[in-house]
Amino acid sequence: MRIRRVITTREGGVSAPPYDSFNLGGRGGDDPAAVAANQRRLAEGIGLPADRLVWMEQIHGRTATVVDGPRAEAVEATDALVTAQPGLALVVLTADCVPALLADPEAAAVVFGAGWRTTMIGLDLTAQARATAAVRDRFGELGRLEAELLTPILDFYARHRQYRAEGPAVHDACAIAQVLDAGLIKAVPARVDVETQGRFTSGMTVTDFDAADSNADVATELDTAAFWDRVLSAFERVAAGLA
Repeated sequence: MRIRRVITTREGGVSAPPYDSFNLGGRGGDDPAAVAANQRRLAEGIGLPADRLVWMEQIHGRTATVVDGPRAEAVEATDALVTAQPGLALVVLTADCVPALLADPEAAAVVFGAGWRTTMIGLDLTAQARATAAVRDRFGELGRLEAELLTPILDFYARHRQYRAEGPAVHDACAIAQVLDAGLIKAVPARVDVETQGRFTSGMTVTDFDAADSNADVATELDTAAFWDRVLSAFERVAAGLA
């Protein structure tokens, strides 16, 4: 089966500024009619009926949903779609995140078996980077950045039940922080493999912290205070440019 991939840009749509012009997401305040028109243009551009595009309500969680046909509405509270149906387009919307397309069940296993050493920043680590009420109070002096971007995004994610008690977790920033300052994150050697044979466990990551033949460094602890100091410093520079 041939797996086809399509990447869009901001060009070629009907949305008015600041969403100009090919905005496909309906949660940021754009005119719903413009978003719907852009989504139809996408379907026409890839040669599929509009109902063959499956959308999802992405929340930076760990849920993957199997879809076996068209959906009338976006799949609720999921961040990955899986299908074995031909002629079905699975859609992911991204801003600063990097979308992942996996068409080979052994792809992740190949990464950890490729011979180079990697650092794994998993959800156990990123769950330590929560935008708590105390953290968000520190954003109060960021002006437009706080009012127009940070608060709307964090309020949206905070609505979901896994984030209500402690605040939403921040994922991508942890990986960036590890590159900028490895001292922010404690990582320990471990053997990481991906299960490819199990009927119910295929695709699961298996980590052995006692193995003698480690192949990765697995992030386990985040210096939360120093991490948010670094993030706030970066936000302050961005906010200064918006003033």
